[in-house]
Amino acid sequence: MITWLSPDDPPERFPPHEAALRDPPGLLAAGGDLKFERLIAAYERGIFPWYSPGQPVLWWSPDPREVLLPGEFHRSRRFARSLRTRGFEWQQDRDFAAVVAACAAPRARSPGTWITAEMSAAYCGLHQRGLAHSYEIWRENRLVGGVYGVRLGRVFFGESMFSRERDASKAALAGLVARSGALGIELIDCQLPSAHLRSLGSRAMPRWQFLRFLQPA
Repeated sequence: MITWLSPDDPPERFPPHEAALRDPPGLLAAGGDLKFERLIAAYERGIFPWYSPGQPVLWWSPDPREVLLPGEFHRSRRFARSLRTRGFEWQQDRDFAAVVAACAAPRARSPGTWITAEMSAAYCGLHQRGLAHSYEIWRENRLVGGVYGVRLGRVFFGESMFSRERDASKAALAGLVARSGALGIELIDCQLPSAHLRSLGSRAMPRWQFLRFLQPA
């Protein structure tokens, strides 16, 4: 059984990570809300929301955790050439809401979306408070790719990314990695593995190791 949260519960009331289910893997709690205080309490503890329309808010703590260390980012020769020749312009927070909307839009292989209106509003609220950011690729004054997430201390918790042109989402992430030192980011949380992220250098990290890094960071 998982823990059910009430909107009246204290924001920090999450069960221990060891209580997460094995099936579905990493599901820790359900219910509650996406208010600012609860979201920040969750991210500070390495917990993130992810659910589909019609479901209660579901809170996750997978083991292992997919992460990307900036020094391990992989640029293939083809991708490096694309970065030089495509005319991409990297920007931060030029249009956060547009990045979230693009990430939420249906895609050819995935017509549905988990980024509900409630989720969009919650992260736009975090952005207004300076805690959620978008890293964007523009070309000829048009938004063509980007990634958004929550930045707390030395960790960027990536939420979603999109691409309207080949390599645009990769370029957004590459720009973030290139500026990670100036931004003070030492770890990018990718949450769950994908072939796309693995091709860029992400890897699995045991949950205990991720949480050990997270506490001082």
